[in-house]
Amino acid sequence: MIVMGILNVTPDSFADGGRHNDFEAAVHRAHEMLAEGVDIIDIGGESTKPGAERVSEAEEFGRVIPVIKELAKSGVRISIDTMRASTAKAAIEAGAQIINDVSGGLADPGMLTTAAQLQAPYIAMHWRGHSKDMNSLAVYDDVVKDVISELQERISAALDAGITKDKLIIDPGLGFAKDAQHNWDIIDSIDQFVAMGYPVLIGASRKRFLGGDNPDEREAATIRLTKRLSTSGIWGVRVHSVKSHKDALKV
Repeated sequence: MIVMGILNVTPDSFADGGRHNDFEAAVHRAHEMLAEGVDIIDIGGESTKPGAERVSEAEEFGRVIPVIKELAKSGVRISIDTMRASTAKAAIEAGAQIINDVSGGLADPGMLTTAAQLQAPYIAMHWRGHSKDMNSLAVYDDVVKDVISELQERISAALDAGITKDKLIIDPGLGFAKDAQHNWDIIDSIDQFVAMGYPVLIGASRKRFLGGDNPDEREAATIRLTKRLSTSGIWGVRVHSVKSHKDALKV
């Protein structure tokens, strides 16, 4: 199971906003993750926490592209965390290899065709709306069945756009338009997502449903969840702290 390290070059991400919000700090943190054995570094320039406002394309470019260009020199595998086709294209051209789109192609109608043209692995997350609206969209008849059905729609759209099956990775989107019980229901039914036949990425790191008053207090729970998922057949976990999760997987 791979460990994807989160590198948010943002001032307002929920768990680490402002910690790596400039070129030097971001590159330093990336090299720390490399030393800890990270498999993929996921670089994002736009917060998607509940209630967050979108940033401009220019701002997103300015945050992530210089960092990607610098880190690409080290040969590290990089994913770009973006909902914009233009940012995805620029990031791949700068040295990223993977597109991680939390909207599954819904936020930008050009994303799926762009990903197909770039022939890059594409992570499609379950998503119902932008951060400012997502909490009001957490209404399901059966969260597991509904999320699987909606993911299937995004898979079909991706395939129709020309993304090949071997390039697709899926993510059930814990915390995105989901309350705490929804998240646990998905985790308890993770085998159903694995059975869809695509690599599955889980991003639970330090999220509110794990408990604790602030994100840093949720790290121990995140590690326990990684241990639990290690035998589930998922492809990877997306986390803030690399070494502790690498150690957990070794155990």
